[in-house]
Formats: sequence, structure tokens, C-alpha cells
Amino acid sequence: MRTLRISHRTRYSYDRCVSFGLHRLMIRPRDAHDMRILDSSLTITPSADVRWAFDTFGNSVALLSFHEAADELVIASELVLRRYGFDEPMTRIERHAGAYPFQYEAEDSIDLAPLLPLQCPQDRATVEQWVSQALPDLPDGSLRLLDMLSSVIHRSFVYRRREEIGVQSPAQTILTASGTCRDFALLFMEAARVLGFAARFVTGYLYDPLHDLKDDGTPDPSAQEHLSGTGATHAWADIFLPGLGWIEFDPTNRIVAGRNLVRVAATRTPAQALPVSGSYSHDGAQCLGMDVQVSVTRSTYHQD
Repeated sequence: MRTLRISHRTRYSYDRCVSFGLHRLMIRPRDAHDMRILDSSLTITPSADVRWAFDTFGNSVALLSFHEAADELVIASELVLRRYGFDEPMTRIERHAGAYPFQYEAEDSIDLAPLLPLQCPQDRATVEQWVSQALPDLPDGSLRLLDMLSSVIHRSFVYRRREEIGVQSPAQTILTASGTCRDFALLFMEAARVLGFAARFVTGYLYDPLHDLKDDGTPDPSAQEHLSGTGATHAWADIFLPGLGWIEFDPTNRIVAGRNLVRVAATRTPAQALPVSGSYSHDGAQCLGMDVQVSVTRSTYHQD
């Protein structure tokens, strides 16, 4: 169990005052057996009416309606949550992992049907060829196979942070052998789908113990390895395994079912999981830039 404090600030600046259309935020997790929200706050500048809703996947969404123009938009979210997870996830979940190849039960197949086809069917041949070269001998265990797939991406591709909105196609990631956490998550999903698994895209936050300091200001010695994808929102994939259900796979950091991952939203495609989306009236106005700052640290939060 870990108690984490998450600060997420997004700032858009413009060369003149603009009027804002409806904005949609996906920055608040849902309580579940593996995560409990202890405290939260949301500050919007300029002020906006906030309406909460659930999307088609059951994710928590904030809808913002603005009443005044401004030359900047600042969205600041503060969360304190408790994240539960296994100390040795691979060892624990491997006891219930099924064999490979496998077949989903009839009822599961109906519900999982939208999550089985490739998002980029034009890249199928490229993805299939890459999988056959990366994993020439497939193991007979589902969990072992997916862990190997995650490891290959982690080992063979270079992580490069990219501020532009959007995700590379799997073929482009394979061609350049580089990408962001979003790109690696999509490639992993498409490769898993080629192998017959249902997959979904997950956006959230990543806790890196190396960012925590002891009381004397020195790094925590228990932190052994720097993780990629901190300082902004993070992305990974969920795979539905027979006998286990949804299991997290983060190929960027080779994490499986790790409590360092804080899930905010899970969707069929990356485009459905944008943390912030919306519009503004143009009239010749230009957006000067976007700045995103995310901090995830251990907390000693105590409820009153």
C-alpha cells in the first residue's frame, strides 16, 4: 500500500483573449479495490462551471463551461490517494494465469469484442512480422508471453518524450525504433491483439521513488532505477487475461501490475483518453504554447 500526492497543472497561453468552448478533463481516477481517493481539488482559471459525468467506459469525466474570455487557461488538480498492489505481482498472478494459445469464454468474447480488432488494421502485416521476429518461439503461458512482449519493447526501443498531441502508428514506431509511452502502449496493444488478446489504452500517472527524498534531502536508497514517463501524464496498456481479468502492462518501464501506476482512465483508443481536450474561438488568435507539470510523491496524509 502507498499513499501518493499527485499535482497536475496544465497551462495554455494565447496571444490575446479568447472565448473557450466546452472542455473535457480526464484527470480523476475512480475508486476501486486497488485504489482509494482520500482528498481532491480542482481549480480552473478563468472560472468555469464543472459538471461530472461517466463516459461509455465508466471513466470519470469533468465537463467545463466557461463564461469569460482570457488570454490563458490554467487547470490545476490535486489528488491524494491510496494505491494497493502486490509486492511481487508476477509471482502472485502467475498462479492464475492461463495457457497460450487460449480462447475467451463466450460471454467474455461478446463484451470484449470492440477491444479485439486492431486500431490500425493497415499496419497488421508490419506488426505481425515484427512480432514473429521479436518472439520467434512463443511460450505456452499467456502471462509469460505478454511479459516477454513488454520486455522486447522496453529493450529494443528508445524512449523519446514528445509534446505534440497524438500517437504514432505502430508501423512508425517500429520503423523509427523510438517513441513515447503512448506510442509504446499502442504498439504493445496492437501486438497483443494480433496474438488474440483484448487490449485497452490506459492513461494516468507514474510514481518514481527516485523523486522522493529522505528527511536529510538525499535520495531514497530503496529506489534502484529511474522510470521513464514522469513529469507528465503516463500511458500503458491493460490486457484481459483468462482467469485473471484486466492486468496492467507498461512496456516503457517493463512494469506488470505495478502499484507505481495510477490509473485515471481506460479506453479503446488513445484518442479517447486525452487528459485535457476542448476548443476556443479563433478570430485570428494563436495559442502560444502549452505547459504541463505533474508531480507524484509519497504522502503522509492523515484524515481528520
